Amino acid sequence: MDWRLLLTTFGSIFIAELGDKTQLATLCFATGKNTLVPVFIGSSLALVTSSLLACLLGSTLTRVLPIRWIHLAAGLAFIVIGALLVVRTIRAS
Repeated sequence: MDWRLLLTTFGSIFIAELGDKTQLATLCFATGKNTLVPVFIGSSLALVTSSLLACLLGSTLTRVLPIRWIHLAAGLAFIVIGALLVVRTIRAS
């Protein structure tokens, strides 16, 4: 096992998820009585499932596209999403 990759992935995803909409939704679901265990299991399974889908898609894409293209597409997607959020925020002001 590549422990460095495991720890890098954990750290990156953990930091990215802090304060994310997913975490805030989980917080809201956990505000009732006796909700800790079902909310923890549900949110954990959702994150594991979405991570599994991302891993499967990533490993499939690397068979048909050069990894450089995948990285470029991911970077462009982040830039486009960021630009759209900036424009939306400016228009809302």
